Amino acid sequence: MFTGIIEEIGSLRSVQSKGQSMVLTIEAGKVLEDIRLGDSIALNGVCLTAVAFDSTTFSVDVMPETFRQTNLSKLNHGSRVNLERAMQAGGRFGGHMVQGHIDGCGVIRSRHNEENAVVYTIEPDDKKMFRYIIGRGSITIDGISLTVVRTDETTFTVSIIPHTLAQTILNDKGVGVAVNLETDILGKYIEHLMNNKQSTDTNSKKKNPITTAFLAENGFI
Repeated sequence: MFTGIIEEIGSLRSVQSKGQSMVLTIEAGKVLEDIRLGDSIALNGVCLTAVAFDSTTFSVDVMPETFRQTNLSKLNHGSRVNLERAMQAGGRFGGHMVQGHIDGCGVIRSRHNEENAVVYTIEPDDKKMFRYIIGRGSITIDGISLTVVRTDETTFTVSIIPHTLAQTILNDKGVGVAVNLETDILGKYIEHLMNNKQSTDTNSKKKNPITTAFLAENGFI
């Protein structure tokens, strides 16, 4: 579990690719302070496992499913990446509940300044994501916890303050660039529970229809 508050920007030192699988080695500082093998670290919002590390770098495996669903396949030597360690129990919850399970990518369609902020308009690759994207709701973009300003039929917008731009890689990205998107987990679980409840209720009615004959047979009338 993560919060979407980026701890530092790392730099990609090597990419070893074989088909749709990769081993990435990232140069970092802060996230290495207490690192252990098997720790979860979010890289551009993607929850990955540290499989090796030394005093200046750590390495992670990227499996084919992650390769296909995220923008990690577009990284090259020297690429800057957002990094966040898994949340500690008892720590401050500065963002929102982030799993590091990317729903898909989106493309930046526009970027403009609005006084002290920069407004990004993003088009998700999969329009089904819009069921979980609502105005004033939470969304994670490349691992950054942000608030949705507004939505329309094909895009949504977020407004970024100078501090967030300075502390993350979002300021590096312009129109046409792909970003990782993770929608709010709460909406997904509520939808899943409601769908299961409706399915259960429907099945129960089919199996045990409440009729006059049923009531009489069971001694209610």
